[in-house]
Amino acid sequence: MYKSRTLSNKIGLFLKGLAMGGANKVPGVSGGMVAFVIGFYEELIFSFRRVNRKAFKLLFNGRFKSFAQYINLPFLVLILSGSMFSYFSISLVLDYFLKHYELYVWSWFFGMIIGSIYYISKDFGVWKLKDLISLLIGISVGVAISFLSPAKENDNLWFVFLCGIISVSGMTLPGLSGSFILILLGNYVLLLVDSVNAFLGIVTNLFSGNFDVLSNPENIRYLKIISVFTTGSAFGLVSISHVLGYVLKHWNKIVNAVIIGFITGSLGIVWPWKKTIFVQENGTALIDINGDKIIENYQRYLPELASAETWLAIFFIVFGIALILGIDFYGRRRKK
Repeated sequence: MYKSRTLSNKIGLFLKGLAMGGANKVPGVSGGMVAFVIGFYEELIFSFRRVNRKAFKLLFNGRFKSFAQYINLPFLVLILSGSMFSYFSISLVLDYFLKHYELYVWSWFFGMIIGSIYYISKDFGVWKLKDLISLLIGISVGVAISFLSPAKENDNLWFVFLCGIISVSGMTLPGLSGSFILILLGNYVLLLVDSVNAFLGIVTNLFSGNFDVLSNPENIRYLKIISVFTTGSAFGLVSISHVLGYVLKHWNKIVNAVIIGFITGSLGIVWPWKKTIFVQENGTALIDINGDKIIENYQRYLPELASAETWLAIFFIVFGIALILGIDFYGRRRKK
């Protein structure tokens, strides 16, 4: 699948990586779904699958050009660099809007997911009984996950490695939010907030010539955590992609039906009108080791139609749907 690309194509891939990276950090939204909708999902899975024994043989034999072509390296570098840049930049903007305009951000995400369901199901073809059963299984799993209660924070390195494998599933499995799974596992704040902020602080200090930060036990702890988490993520990317590539090749329609169902079921996760329920003891909210309130679950409710805030949220839902339909329209025009 290796192909030469123009400068505009390369910029486009980097921007797609930005979108996928930003989505991966938002609980309830899947970077894989972004890849599916924008149209580079299959190439992403194909490229990750090429990281295998043959690729390492080419690398160790010094055949770097053949290695780069075999694993589609330029594509992976552009997508992953965009995702990493987004992780440390665009996602901070999302964090700001989630903090100050939470209802409208979730409404926008909700609308985009509705649009995505239409986008990936419009070309499905004839729905057979096995496809409908697969759809129902996907919906059931998505709904079940959305109502699970989060666990407590755990910084054991083996568990952190497992979290890395699970969290990266959002890049390869459309509809499965790795960030939301991390909330359920209790490690979202530790791995995607505290560790990232600590890492940025350490890097900034090192570049300014302050090496004393490496003598701080807490900084070393965070470096170990983010290193193990990154290693687990890399391992998960390659391993999950190999499994996905195989099942997509042999059971394409069934897998797509499950994905459509999963995305539909995940609508419960991003339902805009919800109240965060924190774990309490004797009427007082419990906090984790970082001083953050521990999330127990979310209480969903129906909006008040008499409220102007509700109608503004509905506008953002419609805007999210229109955005996906606009991308679809643009894609069809380009093909013509």
